[in-house]
Amino acid sequence: MKFSNWKLEKIENIHFKEFFDLIENNRNRIIKMFPVTVSNCVDLKATEEFITKNIKIEIEKTGYYFYVRNVETNCLIGYIGIKKIDYHISKCELFYFIDNDFEGKGIISKAVSEVIDFCFNELKMNKIFICTSKINFGSQQIALKNRFVLEGVLREEFKNHEGVLEDINYYGLLKSDCK
Repeated sequence: MKFSNWKLEKIENIHFKEFFDLIENNRNRIIKMFPVTVSNCVDLKATEEFITKNIKIEIEKTGYYFYVRNVETNCLIGYIGIKKIDYHISKCELFYFIDNDFEGKGIISKAVSEVIDFCFNELKMNKIFICTSKINFGSQQIALKNRFVLEGVLREEFKNHEGVLEDINYYGLLKSDCK
């Protein structure tokens, strides 16, 4: 889907080098919230393996990946994923980040809205959830802008890049909330 200065793309349109560049440009900022992605993209070869693995995950329908591209520069500026898909109870988790230079412009919030539509309409999910660090206020605002409700705090639910267990905020959005 294309918007005025950005578009959302699927994984088959992404080259591993440009994804590596996105991670590299934001590595220090996102390592705490995306330790698995960052640790799997330490160099070009590892990033290529990571993208190849994610293509397989999409083929198996156990996860989906979307990329935000700046239309003017043709550079990747954001990443959104769907994971922990439970088809039995129709629930999945969203995760996302945007390049530091594009924060605060509403781009990732609108892109997340498009992925929410995909989850409800294409994947037929009933619930989408977002887990954020208690100090990641930007991510919390994106959840709230997209009508997610803070359902609680999950204690020591997330292991950060230093191996420390952290509490996370759990936000949920039901399909019925969007009517």
